[in-house]
Amino acid sequence: MIKFITETTEYLQSKGFENPEIGIILGTGLGKLLEEVEILHEVSYNHIPNFPTATVEFHKGKLIYGIIEGKKAVIMQGRFHVYEGYTLQDVTYPVRIMEKLGIKTLLVSNASGAINLNFKKGELMLITDHINLQGSSPLAFKGVEFLGERFTDMSEPYDTIINSKFESIAKEHGITLHKGVYASVVGPQLETKAEYRMLKIIGADAVGMSTVPEIIVANHLGLKAAAVSVLTDECDPDNLQPVDITEIIEMAGKAEPQMITLFKKLIKQL
Repeated sequence: MIKFITETTEYLQSKGFENPEIGIILGTGLGKLLEEVEILHEVSYNHIPNFPTATVEFHKGKLIYGIIEGKKAVIMQGRFHVYEGYTLQDVTYPVRIMEKLGIKTLLVSNASGAINLNFKKGELMLITDHINLQGSSPLAFKGVEFLGERFTDMSEPYDTIINSKFESIAKEHGITLHKGVYASVVGPQLETKAEYRMLKIIGADAVGMSTVPEIIVANHLGLKAAAVSVLTDECDPDNLQPVDITEIIEMAGKAEPQMITLFKKLIKQL
């Protein structure tokens, strides 16, 4: 993997990806953040050596290098998921590349379902901790110790200083920003009523199918990491309705301006 990482990093450096400070993974609810970026260079995932091969969903997937709020950033437009058939090493490979390019901070967004019924769809949740239910670890491979500490500490996987800044920004701008625990499952199917009940019992406030692998690897590499979820549906097992994907996307779109405000104001302070 070290050889692959070196090849990929050198290719991107040759394309002008020089000394970024921040890495951003654009999940659902942050696509329009790119409108706030002075884009200097962009490369399709399919053209990057050793990058996961893009599926149909990610034919437009791009790695973007630009300036946002005066900071150099590498931005993933489109992420990879285990449910698409990727390994956890594939899913997290871009994080390793961003770290090699020079980032010190990783910011992640995603869409999730609200297990905590005090949270409402269209609101945001700051992730303060997580539960990994994806069945394995992105660090579970031979030779991982050559890339970082094998037994990575996860006592504070989400940077408390960055989270405090997010909370202050939300308060200043009148944005509802809950705090909670995110459970990451494989998917792609949604959860059953019994699964939602189980998730509540074990302490999850929201559930999704991403983010946790990337956060684990960010900690493995010594990066500061933070993540925010758009709550797109309410997972009440006693009143569960069939999922309407159109409504979920619409809900993410409604929350997008607030998410962009949070990320822009935070980046300005970093």
